Formats: sequence, C-alpha cells, structure tokens
Amino acid sequence: MRQRNKAAFIDRDGNLIHEVGYISSLKKVKFYSRSIEALKLLKDNGYKVIVVTNQSGVARGYITEAFVKNVHTHIDGLLKKYGLKIDAYYYCPHHAKKAVLKKYLKDCDCRKPKTGMIKAAQKKFNIDLKKSFVIGDKLTDVHLGKNAKMKTALVMTGYGREEKKLIKSEYDKPDIMAKDFYQAVKQLLE
Repeated sequence: MRQRNKAAFIDRDGNLIHEVGYISSLKKVKFYSRSIEALKLLKDNGYKVIVVTNQSGVARGYITEAFVKNVHTHIDGLLKKYGLKIDAYYYCPHHAKKAVLKKYLKDCDCRKPKTGMIKAAQKKFNIDLKKSFVIGDKLTDVHLGKNAKMKTALVMTGYGREEKKLIKSEYDKPDIMAKDFYQAVKQLLE
C-alpha cells in the first residue's frame, strides 16, 4: 500500500494573505510577514499545502471564477522566488442564499464548514486526515477541521480576533489559537 500523505489545509484570506474584503486587484495580494516562513516549515516537515477557501464573491457577482484562479496563479508566481509552491487550491464559488448568479445559488458540499474540498483533496493526494490539520481565521475553518476529524488552529489575523469572541461551545474551540499563520504552524508541528 502506498504511503499516505499529511496535509496542512490553509485558509487563504486573513491567514496566508491579508484580508481585504473581496480581492478586486492582484495588487491587493499581500502575504502576512511570516507566511513564507510558515510555508517553508510545512514543506520541510513533509506536508502537502492545500488552500481551501470560500469565494462567495463569485456567487454575489463581485468577481469571476477566472479571477479567483488568477489570484492563485499570482500567489504561485510570488512564491516561486522562494522555491515554494502551493500543492493545490480548492475554492467554493457558491452561496445558498446570497448568490445573484443562478448557477452559483446552491447549498453545496464544498462550502466550508462542509468537507467537500477536503474530501476532494484527500482523494487526489491520498491524505491521512489524522496526521493533517486546518488553519484559518474563522470559526468555519475550525468547524471544517472538526467535521473532517482533524486538528484545528484559529489565527488572530484577518477576522480571528472577532471570531474568537464567538466561541461558545466545544465545537467552536480550536485545538490551538495563535497570533498568526506562522505561530499556528509552529505549534501544530510541536
């Protein structure tokens, strides 16, 4: 049997790159100060790095799927000079209620905290979820990890500080709360 991989499922906006609302220009794509170091740590420790991001701006008509893909290509271009690459990007363009474009108006299984994106990546990359984790700045990221039975980290960048105030139950509690993506990676690797 072939070896199963371990993965870091990371939220994009507010975690890897700065939260700016709906990104409307590639100029707005900026990494947090230690995101590059965090990615290096993950790669050095044998993790697949997989971005999982809700992009309801597509459903709302603010951006297109082509633009979402352009942002990911742009991120890859920026990472290339550090010898880094994201292994895969999964995004959900849907919204169950606020879609203005009919084809995106659906209650899908890919919108976080549902596990559709995780399952797709797990199948493609032969991932052992018990050795994997989710890092993000929203409780939907924490819930995604819990729903997929993985460790979770909530970062205090992006919406993290506000989301922390919404923790009310065991289901809401991340395994780790960290200052930023880098600190979350360091703690999860310990």
